Amino acid sequence: MPALPKLTIGALAERTGSSVPTVRYYEEIGLLPKARRGPGGQRLYDESDLKRLTFVRRCRDFALPIEKIRELVSLIDNPAQDCSKARAVAELQLTYVRGKLAELRALEESLSRYATACNERCAGGASARLRDSGRPVGRK
Repeated sequence: MPALPKLTIGALAERTGSSVPTVRYYEEIGLLPKARRGPGGQRLYDESDLKRLTFVRRCRDFALPIEKIRELVSLIDNPAQDCSKARAVAELQLTYVRGKLAELRALEESLSRYATACNERCAGGASARLRDSGRPVGRK
């Protein structure tokens, strides 16, 4: 697979579903490394930045606090650190994510039951009720 060409901040933001100010903010607080600069001073990003921002976005989409994301990013950036600490942080976040998944499954079930109930109540509207009664549709 060929290397990803350098991305501008706008292209990076678009590919990750972020906004340009968000990309700048994450860079400012250290969740993204400082961008390399092109000849005109324009920020340039590569595939590793794209992967990092995608990871950060997923974490934020599930409401992980910035400090927890910072811990996870630190684990990724420093694979040689104490593995017991790294495992503890990862397991704690895994427990959190599994809890969120359970909540999402429960919400999915509720919404599915609601949609099914609506389908049963509203299927076809008045014309279907008349058709099912044996009378021609449109006649009284």
